[in-house]
Amino acid sequence: MADELPITITIAGRPYRLTISRSEEETIRKAAKNIEGQINHYAENYRYNDKQDLLAMVALHFATATTHELDEATFVTNSLSPTLTDIDSILTEALKD
Repeated sequence: MADELPITITIAGRPYRLTISRSEEETIRKAAKNIEGQINHYAENYRYNDKQDLLAMVALHFATATTHELDEATFVTNSLSPTLTDIDSILTEALKD
């Protein structure tokens, strides 16, 4: 329990108390800051006033970004990695000579 840390983060103007691992603190604070940044972006650029609308748009933003990153990772794993492995094998064989 000594590795746990109580912190308070603010999202959409509301404070949230969390007890987290010390190693997670930077990541959680950065995530909360990113959420706040996106909330401000949507509030300023799209004239949303309702916090629920803003949070829904931010959730959609991050879900879309995550889906895109997963699609990219899948492409790298399924398409690029085998090709790079083949190229590595060819080069290894060529350098043996």
